[in-house]
Amino acid sequence: MTAQLPLATLLQIFGAGTSPLVGTLFMYAAIAAIFYFILIRPQQKQRKEHDALIRTLKRGDEVVTAGGIVGEVVSIKETVTKDGTTTGSMEDRITIKSAESRMVVERGRITRIIPRAGAAPTAS
Repeated sequence: MTAQLPLATLLQIFGAGTSPLVGTLFMYAAIAAIFYFILIRPQQKQRKEHDALIRTLKRGDEVVTAGGIVGEVVSIKETVTKDGTTTGSMEDRITIKSAESRMVVERGRITRIIPRAGAAPTAS
């Protein structure tokens, strides 16, 4: 009997039987909340972790690009703002060495950093 009391209260609050619009709005709100907590929020968290990982990139790190190329970071050319500070943006140019060739990629195109032997692994 005590379990029916909260249900009856909810039915009175949402006006069950008086307006079908309230039930429909409640259903859409519930679906939106489910999508947010299952899809959007975890993706935002993963993106923030990736951005933090890429911003800690330094010379000598072994990286994998979005195209699957594995190489070692040779140099980092950061963009400088008008006031003279470096931002560490995703458009910074990273020169990597893969085998005997060198190539320039954007910082944002690096998908992960490969941990060195004996070093603590980095989250990707």
